[in-house]
Amino acid sequence: MQVVELIERKRDGGRLADEEIHQLIDAYTAGSVPDYQMSALLMAIVFRGLDESELAAWTEAMLHSGEVLDLSAIKLPKVDKHSTGGVGDKISLPLAPLVAACGVAVPMMSGRGLGHTGGTLDKLESIPGFTVDLSPERFAAILDRHGMVMAGQSATLVPADRLLYALRDASGTVAAVPLITSSIMSKKLAEDLDGLVLDVKVGSGAFLPDVERARTLAETMLAVGAAHGTPVTALLTDMSQPLGAEVGNAGEVAESLAVLRGEGPADVTELTIRLGVEMLLLGGVAADAAEAEGRLWAVLESGRALDILTAVIADQGGDPGVVDDPSRLPSAPGRHVLVAPADGVVSTCDARTIGVAAVRLGAGRAVKDDDVDHGVGVTLHAKVGDRVVAGDPLATVAWRDERRLHSCLELLPTAWSLGPGAQPPPLIHERMTT
Repeated sequence: MQVVELIERKRDGGRLADEEIHQLIDAYTAGSVPDYQMSALLMAIVFRGLDESELAAWTEAMLHSGEVLDLSAIKLPKVDKHSTGGVGDKISLPLAPLVAACGVAVPMMSGRGLGHTGGTLDKLESIPGFTVDLSPERFAAILDRHGMVMAGQSATLVPADRLLYALRDASGTVAAVPLITSSIMSKKLAEDLDGLVLDVKVGSGAFLPDVERARTLAETMLAVGAAHGTPVTALLTDMSQPLGAEVGNAGEVAESLAVLRGEGPADVTELTIRLGVEMLLLGGVAADAAEAEGRLWAVLESGRALDILTAVIADQGGDPGVVDDPSRLPSAPGRHVLVAPADGVVSTCDARTIGVAAVRLGAGRAVKDDDVDHGVGVTLHAKVGDRVVAGDPLATVAWRDERRLHSCLELLPTAWSLGPGAQPPPLIHERMTT
């Protein structure tokens, strides 16, 4: 196989044969295709796309690049949720234990931050001692004990996606429907699921900001799920401004714990419940949306979900004390308060700008091998629709490195604009299902 020929053919609008795709993915996973060649091919796919047959072959090749989980011993229905990536999107952390407490097993296989967006694994690793690297056997055992588990791909489970995920982040090839689809669906199909709920982001902070492209992505993933016999529901949700008040790993964990105590921001709580409703419906444990929502609120008020998360943290090597005392989470020592320059109503609180600013602080990765500083981040004090007067705080920046702070502050103030009035955007734009 001549990889250069594949790159040139895709660059020029040609198609790749199924056998070529399988050989390529196998060779890249084995380390015989270098990153620079795969990066070139990924960029060609960004511009030229993959047709339906190519996408099916690409997803299959990734799915079978390693082991596939056998969770048949788990008696509960197994439903997972995946977000296409957002800023301040910590929904997985409160959602998984909430759904598990309602009798649906959640085998959540998550990823790290991509570009300006945060990753669930990076957030989890801000919990001292927490390990996201689990063997398939330990993954299944924790799921069986607690009804949920949150981990990354093991070295043997969908290894092609683990490699490509990091490469896409470092090569500017994240925002392509076929690459997003194959990444998400290869991981999820490897989990032996009974259902999947997709949170497809729309707005400036999403990889696909406009509704039409987001809808196309959702339709593509629904079709892949249907082809594999996995029911899928997708919600198109707003990412024009960050979710909640915290952007940064440890801060988002603390905010997730607040949600499970019934003290979280309204938008994070609402989206957690809405996604939970869809998971309970796919799991067949509720007859309709009203029953599902009622069960979720009852579990939230009982504290049962918080108990489950505490047990999972301990079982995965983390410090369960963070649940009652979030001050045990990492925290950068410096604080800088960004204030409103004038009176007005916040008309934009741009998610992408805030996400990039957080990456500049060290909360994400600029290159593939960057370390993440779990203690830095941005706390938002004013979002769309909030009235401020000159000098009111817009955000507080938690920082550790002065050079990084200056880089962040070159950008962060541009995220807000003020006007005479504005209304927050709707949290959910559309529901789609197979």
